[in-house]
Parts: sequence; C-alpha cells; structure tokens
Amino acid sequence: MQKIKTALLSYGMSGKVFHAPFLELHEGFELLGSWERSKQLIQLDYPNVKSFATFEEVLQSDADLVIVNTPTSTHFDYTKQVLLAGKHAIVEKAFTSTVAEAQELADIAKEKGMKLSVFQNRRWDSDLKTVQQIVSSDVLGELVEAEFHFDRYNPILSPKVHKETANAGAGILKDLGPHIIDQALYLFGFPKSVFADIRITREHSLVDDWFDILLFYSDFRVRLKAGFFVREANPAYVVHGKKGTFLKPRGDVQEDELKLGKKPNLDTWGTEPKELEGFLHTEINGEIIKKKVPTLQGNYYDYFDGVYQSIVNDSFEPVTAQDGTRVMQIIEASIQSSEQKKAIGL
Repeated sequence: MQKIKTALLSYGMSGKVFHAPFLELHEGFELLGSWERSKQLIQLDYPNVKSFATFEEVLQSDADLVIVNTPTSTHFDYTKQVLLAGKHAIVEKAFTSTVAEAQELADIAKEKGMKLSVFQNRRWDSDLKTVQQIVSSDVLGELVEAEFHFDRYNPILSPKVHKETANAGAGILKDLGPHIIDQALYLFGFPKSVFADIRITREHSLVDDWFDILLFYSDFRVRLKAGFFVREANPAYVVHGKKGTFLKPRGDVQEDELKLGKKPNLDTWGTEPKELEGFLHTEINGEIIKKKVPTLQGNYYDYFDGVYQSIVNDSFEPVTAQDGTRVMQIIEASIQSSEQKKAIGL
C-alpha cells in the first residue's frame, strides 16, 4: 500500500485527539511528526516521529500531506505556503477567515494539482449519519423544516487566548458554526438566502458566543443555533416533514473517547449508547409509527480514508475546498445579515 507521509502543524488537542490516532490506524498514512513551538510532546505518544522546530522545517521535509490544525486566523497563510511547496493539505474548520481567502486557496490547489480538503469530521458523527439516513429514506415525506443545535453550558471564557481575543478567526460562528453549517449544506444543498442574529451573551466576552441562522430554501427552512447558556440540551437535530418528525439528541461518542486516550478501530468504534437513539413519529402506508431508530455507527476513519483515496487515485476529496468555501459564504452572509438586520441573498 502506498504510504502518504504526513505532518501536523500543531500537537495540541486537535493533533493529539482528532488526527494522530487515525493516521496511526490507517495503513496508508505515515506520521512524520509535528511542528511544536515550545513543548515537545508528540514523541511521548509516538517515539519514532519528529518534533519539527520550525514551519520552514515542515515545508522542507518529505511530507506529502500537511494538516493545518492551527488557529483559524493562520489557516490561509500556512495553507498557501503548504500548497506552494507542492504538498497536499487538510485544513481544520473554519477553513479560512474570509470567502476570498478560501477561493484563493482553492485556485492555488487546482493550479498546483494538489489535494485540499477541509476537516469537517462531523459529517461522520453517528448522529448526523442517522439523520441523513432518515432524510434520504423519505419516511418524513416532503420536508418542511429542520433545526440543528450545537449547544453547551459553559459561561467561563476559554483560557485559549486566540479564541477569546477579537480577531478574524475568533467567535462561536467560526468555531462551532462550521460544524452545523456544513452538515446542513451536506444534507440539503446551498440555500437561496440567509437571515442571522449573532450576539455576545457571556460577561466580559469580546467575541460572539451565540447565533441563530435561518437558511431559506425554495420550499423549506433550516435553522442553525449554538450558544453557551444551555443547561438542558435541546434535541441536536429536529426534522419535520409533511408526514412526520424525527428527533435526535447529540450522541456521538468519538470526541469524548478520544479525549480519554482510547484508540479508534474499524469494528466497534463510534457506537452510541442505545439510550441516545432518535425518535421517529410518522405515517407509513396509512399506519402511524412511533419508534426509536437505531443509531448508525460513526467513524472519522472514513474521512481520512477518503483523503487517502483522493491522493492515491486522484479522486475528489471527501470534503472539498468548494465545500469549505460555501460554508464561508454562509458565515459571511450571516455576519452581514446580523449587522444589517435583513435577509441576504446568496
């Protein structure tokens, strides 16, 4: 099997939790190491890899693929240099700070013949995969509305300075927003217009920490919400059709298990507890149905396998630069809508 030599630009939480374990699991990747600015930690977990002292050292290495998992405000500059160095790139969300930056990166990747993918791992969450199955099965009939939440209760400001300092990449809209915006576009396509309300709700916060986005499609609506003052969680996914309703709590276990140091596998990984199953209430062939729906298995491995296949077989990335650009279009339109207090056509 062809090996894709891969380097990380950071070995903080994302590198340790979301990337390295799957690069280790997938036989097609070889983890070379990570750029580490102060603490050298990656070799504690992977003794045979390298701690790169500088970004230039990463660019000069024989890495085929570089994962840009640094703060959002740095994504454009680092990814541009990676692509110009003739290396493929995975970029964490938010893809960039602006639509213009996203489009420029997409153009560079196309010109250089490099693969460029946005790390929208939440497409491979168990709960979203189950919602996708319900929507595609047509058991709800013609869709009327959907509502996705990414809610938390956390009134304390983050100790990570880049997350709480006013900058082009900070705020909940560019942190949690890309997850559910991408999920909505993935399931329902690109909307016709956007209306949004974006606020600051935490004391002393300098960045947005609450949003309510309404996506207008020709015959239905999708609402996306996130905030830090939700003690009792709403269903993460609510989908109403003309025949029925599906409710699903957020239940994917992957992030929590990765944070505990558990290693992913190809068999039982991403299996939700049964008590977090979704609830379907609909009508099928004249019969009213009320039942729990078994949750599909989630696995972020499938994202990395998609990236591997795209490089080896020159196929489309599992999440393309165009996908990332469309998310940025929604984010920019949402900011404009909130400021002008009106719907913005796309």
